[in-house]
Amino acid sequence: MHPLRQLQDLIQARLAAREMVRDAGLGVADQTRFVGALSELGANALDHGGGGNCELSDLSDARHVRLQAVVRDSGGGIADLERALEDGHARGGSQGAGLPGARRLVDVFEIHSSPAGTCVTVQIARRRRP
Repeated sequence: MHPLRQLQDLIQARLAAREMVRDAGLGVADQTRFVGALSELGANALDHGGGGNCELSDLSDARHVRLQAVVRDSGGGIADLERALEDGHARGGSQGAGLPGARRLVDVFEIHSSPAGTCVTVQIARRRRP
């Protein structure tokens, strides 16, 4: 579990995510996708959710490499989740790719938001090579 209280925490979570992807045997492109999605979600947690945490997991099995990041915050939630998932919607003047950009980078993207906070789960999954 990686706390996300300040930018340095997000940097540490990104480094850990890159290492996890690399250690799983995936290439630079997958490292970049996974870390990119985590960066966007972590920045959202810091900027809009008052901080939070990130949990990284290797859920791989004999046939697939499956890596997961779960980013949670306890902010006020996302009032209009559908709109937030549309391209071109930036909250608070953000210059990032937003949630739609993060969603495009990964194979699995699940988001749950309420007034108690937001939780986003992302995964990349690849078949193992024989």
